[in-house]
Amino acid sequence: MPLDIRPYLPGDHDAVIALVLAIQRDEFGIPITAEEQPDLLDIPRHYQQGLGNFWVALDREEIVGTIGLLDIGPDDAALRKMFVAPSHRGAPHRAGSALLATCLDWSRQHHLTRVILGTTEQFQAAHRFYEKAGFRPILPGNLPAHFPRMRLEIQ
Repeated sequence: MPLDIRPYLPGDHDAVIALVLAIQRDEFGIPITAEEQPDLLDIPRHYQQGLGNFWVALDREEIVGTIGLLDIGPDDAALRKMFVAPSHRGAPHRAGSALLATCLDWSRQHHLTRVILGTTEQFQAAHRFYEKAGFRPILPGNLPAHFPRMRLEIQ
């Protein structure tokens, strides 16, 4: 059964937080709480505004992945909160690829010029995934002034 990718709904709140925190803390050992991520606590206000959005990947009714697109203007967006449960990475599910394709399709449909992402050194597999998808590294000093940096990216 293929995954279902759909926009975030308020009823997804607890499952999204549980998935993201499990990956951040348990898998990568990053000592962070939901409270330290205000965007995660209020997804509609942070992501589902302007040209932004937030999607979830579902396997049956279980949320197995997330991706957010934050409208940072002018014509730019920041890719945020891309997390996929280990069970759904790569073949046969390819949840990450499906989420990224949905996000980039949305970006094209809404005439965004650029999608920029920030990540941390711990996420080496994610770096390779993004590079295969066409993303290129940008030195921190070359980021646009309006790009919002997250606490984990600054460390």
